[in-house]
Amino acid sequence: IANLVEKKLHALGKHTFLLDGDNVRHGLNKDLGFTEADRIENIRRVGEVARLMTDAGLIVLTAFISPFRAERDMVRGLMADGEFMEVFIDTPLEVAESRDVKGLYKKARSGELKNFTGIDSPYEAPENPQLRVDTTTESPEDAAERIVAMLVG
Repeated sequence: IANLVEKKLHALGKHTFLLDGDNVRHGLNKDLGFTEADRIENIRRVGEVARLMTDAGLIVLTAFISPFRAERDMVRGLMADGEFMEVFIDTPLEVAESRDVKGLYKKARSGELKNFTGIDSPYEAPENPQLRVDTTTESPEDAAERIVAMLVG
């Protein structure tokens, strides 16, 4: 969904940058694991980088699990009013597991992967996101259209 949003924004002439769990964990946050403390630090660093990029005039898209409300609130506090828009990509655990292309849920269920969100680590759903996407009923394309409409009107 985030990749589609970025493509649509580019087509509208917007300058964007997409930060996602894979690209950040292979570089900026490669020293972090998946303990609660490391996950908090991961989101803190992402928030700081997003703020710098936003200050430079980019629309920054962040695609992270962000399991803890307190860290999402912390990042919201780093941004100027109106610069943080929370989109809840709502996917039930059983649906996420059925779409497990990387095999991570299987590893978490077997105990091979520890501190995995939804399995042996909690997920705190957003209480008041600006937008909620139900992935069981909405296509990625439709979700991306709604997100772009929210961002650029």
